[in-house]
Amino acid sequence: MIPALMPTYNRADLAFERGDGAWLYTAAGRRFLDFGAGIATSSLGHNHPHLVAAIAEQAGRVMHVSNLYRVPQAERLAARLVEASFADSVFFCNSGAEANEGMVKLMRRAQAATGHAERTRIVCFDGAFHGRTLAMLSATGNPKYLSGFGEPAPGFDHVPLGNMNAVRDAIGPTTAAIMVEPIQGESGVNDAGPRFLRELRAAADEFGLLLGLDEVQCGMGRTGRLFAHEWAEVRPDVVSTAKGIGGGFPLGAILATEAVARHLTPGSHGTTFGGNPLACAAGNAVLDVLLAPGFLDGVQARGRTLAAALERLIAARPDVYEGVRGHESAAGLMIGLRCRLPVADLQEAALQEELLVVTAGDNVLRIIPPLVVSDAECLEAADRLARAAERLAPTQDRRSAEPVREMAAS
Repeated sequence: MIPALMPTYNRADLAFERGDGAWLYTAAGRRFLDFGAGIATSSLGHNHPHLVAAIAEQAGRVMHVSNLYRVPQAERLAARLVEASFADSVFFCNSGAEANEGMVKLMRRAQAATGHAERTRIVCFDGAFHGRTLAMLSATGNPKYLSGFGEPAPGFDHVPLGNMNAVRDAIGPTTAAIMVEPIQGESGVNDAGPRFLRELRAAADEFGLLLGLDEVQCGMGRTGRLFAHEWAEVRPDVVSTAKGIGGGFPLGAILATEAVARHLTPGSHGTTFGGNPLACAAGNAVLDVLLAPGFLDGVQARGRTLAAALERLIAARPDVYEGVRGHESAAGLMIGLRCRLPVADLQEAALQEELLVVTAGDNVLRIIPPLVVSDAECLEAADRLARAAERLAPTQDRRSAEPVREMAAS
């Protein structure tokens, strides 16, 4: 008999009663170090006092009014995002898939409005993940996700990430835009790299295309900059973001330059829940923290601590762990740990050590803790990954694991 809650997930047999910073607690009192952050979503960790207070205060006033009326909280959040980014205007929605749908619609509409209605196709990349709607599954292009859902939505062409010759070959008279994640999360934390992003910008300019960046996962401080593309010093036309923007409250956004955004005229796009007072109160509270002096520098520093600890782990257990992936500068808290043993087994072993991590493609453990994590917690996570390795492949010389444990205890 099917359960009342549709069985669309292979859920771990765990339920968390409360959280505090980078830690989650079960009703039985088990304490887990959360290095998954709700899949890079709980950017301020759990029970962050400023975020909790902002949500509670707004919930006690008004939660939802619809976009038939002004929403001052959304106006403020949009203005702050514009001030802190490349963008001139912002549209709010509820999720990453919606943000990406809106980004595609916006890029196609901008081409049509400027005399190029034939330009509808989007160049996308192998290994991408853009969401679970029918159109975004087609943009993702993974046959596993498309199976059983009928014909893919037309208009998406896929090429290998990092291959500019393939990009140029894919561009034709009906191409509207290029859509890329600066760092692919789902397929194994694959960094597009600053040079490739700059080359994409140049190609878009050369052929009259728009450059849309999917920063649903790698944006909102995850790499130690507000947006990952800032490392490449590239100015996109459109960016989608979600996940960490609301600190766990559902919120997504499309940021765009004026030249593109002005084509989303009244009636051309919409949302019932998007940008409501409660969601934007959460977004403003998150931004208060991310934009505070020194915070993003701290994310970079803790990212270096974590990356260094993982490199020591690999040196200690090369039979289990193979390499670290992420932003090429090793900045920020979006790191992939490629494994030699099956990644699902290592995730389960980490769970037994009360460490939460997320799997990704190419046999990679995705390590994406809250942005408020401490250096000590980064070292503790590496120590628990060492113990997870020991569970699956006990060492003959147990001293090989000691350097990681000693660093974690220091």
